[in-house]
Amino acid sequence: MIIHKFSKYGLLLMLALLLGSTLMASSHREAPLIANDPLADNTDLYAFRNPRNPRNIVIIANYVPMQLPHGGPNYYSFGENIRYEIHIDNDASKPGDEIIYRFTFSQRNEDPSTFFNIRLGKQNLKTTYRLEKSINGGRTFLPILVNGNVPPPRIGERSISSPVGLNTTYGDLFRAAVRRAHTGENVFCGPVDDPFFVDLGGVFDLGDAPRQDGEARDGLECMNVNAIALEIPIRYLLKKGAGPAEDILDPDYVIGVWASASRPRIRTLEPAGEKFSGDWVQVSRLGMPLTNEAVIPIGMKDYWNSLTPYQELEDDVLDQYFYNPELALYMDDALFGGAVPAFAPLRIQRNSLQSFDFGNGQDGLYGLKGSPAVAGTALDDAIFGNLLLPGPGMPRSVDLWPIFHTGVPNFPPYQLATGKGGNPLAAGKPFINNFLPNGGDMLRLNMAVPPTPRDHPQFSSLGIIQAAVLGLTDPAYNTSSALQFIPNMDGFPNGRRMEDDVTRIELQAVAGVALAAIGLWYDDYTAGSPNPVTQDLVDVLSYSTGVEENDKQFINGFPFVGYPFAGDGECSGVAASASANAVSGSAIGLSAPAAAGQKVMMGNYPNPFHDQTTIRYQVDQPGTVNLSVYDLSGRRLEVLANSWQEAGEYQAEWNASNYPAGVYFLRAESADGKLLQVLKLVKVK
Repeated sequence: MIIHKFSKYGLLLMLALLLGSTLMASSHREAPLIANDPLADNTDLYAFRNPRNPRNIVIIANYVPMQLPHGGPNYYSFGENIRYEIHIDNDASKPGDEIIYRFTFSQRNEDPSTFFNIRLGKQNLKTTYRLEKSINGGRTFLPILVNGNVPPPRIGERSISSPVGLNTTYGDLFRAAVRRAHTGENVFCGPVDDPFFVDLGGVFDLGDAPRQDGEARDGLECMNVNAIALEIPIRYLLKKGAGPAEDILDPDYVIGVWASASRPRIRTLEPAGEKFSGDWVQVSRLGMPLTNEAVIPIGMKDYWNSLTPYQELEDDVLDQYFYNPELALYMDDALFGGAVPAFAPLRIQRNSLQSFDFGNGQDGLYGLKGSPAVAGTALDDAIFGNLLLPGPGMPRSVDLWPIFHTGVPNFPPYQLATGKGGNPLAAGKPFINNFLPNGGDMLRLNMAVPPTPRDHPQFSSLGIIQAAVLGLTDPAYNTSSALQFIPNMDGFPNGRRMEDDVTRIELQAVAGVALAAIGLWYDDYTAGSPNPVTQDLVDVLSYSTGVEENDKQFINGFPFVGYPFAGDGECSGVAASASANAVSGSAIGLSAPAAAGQKVMMGNYPNPFHDQTTIRYQVDQPGTVNLSVYDLSGRRLEVLANSWQEAGEYQAEWNASNYPAGVYFLRAESADGKLLQVLKLVKVK
């Protein structure tokens, strides 16, 4: 929208209608039509270089949002009559995708005589898939994996581990679902913990993130999604003719990734069933997170879902929402900044370098169009045409629009302010090159950029923003304008890692942080001053939504997700207690009497686990609490807690990396040795 065409009164009326509908968590129920078709709903897309095997790229597309782990008797699954596709573009000189992976799923009822989903070694409905690959833009597809197995829903211990269930562990089922395609890709399809994290309650409450009166909570905590994960050698993804990378920003190594779901055009309801026919129609897509939620207005969301990125780039209608993003209204005191107090630290540049106004409806850098100041830069029409300065009144055409639509070139002015000598349009420190001007909204990744180890002391969920901070302020990087690898250059929006806090990053981007990184500093900086780190800049960089990490640890290896939550565990809708996780004391020669007075309620996640599990417990009244881990023989292995504790909730960690896989027990005892609870802990290989 162009702001000056509306009265302030009209915008205030729109505030309550629009803000709640456009601030959403990644792609969870993001458009009216797809909200009614959850099996085909993209939720998230990730693309990153494998930190454990840098020769490979990992792409993860998630579907089926907001799954309650105890959502029986009809548990969530991939849908039949849906084409789930991952699209890859690696050559800007050719229209359309170069590579497409297509997944189709089938279900089989193994035991029609029961209403249980799992019983006596059989599953209802058992799900398998067929994976096909196209390397000619979708003209032909060849099967590369057939009869791939999908792990069942993680219903609970009796359904998975007991003799009357599947008589195995969920860890074994999960690992068995990692398959290798005939062409060499590693593949996983199945339910996982939803890796996205955001305070949905605060966000939907008219942008109350961080909450002004209360503690933030991850609105996707304890929810699952269905993941499609691929691990692909980089050599498979390179455009034809690309040789070894010349440097870490080699443009030949840039790919664009997007995911989609399509259904047959006609659905016919019949007695006890339905049938599908007609051409396939795209009903959902996803590239960059939050595009359809926080940028596209509600009246255009279904239309956006129907387009491919290539059709979107040809559509001038949608560009206006990037040139003048609605969210910027609430980061501008001259407009409606006061309407969203939580965004108070986020204020865009209205007078950068006492010259440039990036407020909605203003001109940004357009006043420089055609001048000697932009000659030889990406803003020169002779370099990139009319892409970046298309007209007046489109201030964010130089930062938000290219981030979402073309990627960022390693070309002035899109380099760090380090080495620019105060001129934001000059050449600076090379920083990022994921420029692929072919198609619109895609997740663009430069595969030549090394992965930042997840245990690196400077690893950050702020991705490129943290890399920019290091490049501008750390003496290891800001004393030279030469190209260097800076930790987190492999982070969002150069691809997207599992840990990246994309909600925070994108809100900071709307607040102009990318402009500041190239030298278009905030309004409280005076041109010529030696220190651009002003209070406005600090406010934007330190802004947080209140939820900064996922509720569950990610697996340290492919498929890099977290096990799904179990329906009988601490996320089952009732408080974690002995009834949820404990076992009979007779199993280890113990009794578990109800203790008078002090009580402790325990639960742990993940369970089963690999090397580490987190124990959460609640103490109902003050007293000494002892938590000790025992093996099956009754031998005490470790003491996790032994101290006076006030009434409240607590957390302890058990690192079992030095112990073999098997069953262990956690005992909670009072000061006088009374047994309060026994919790079963299952370590898997």
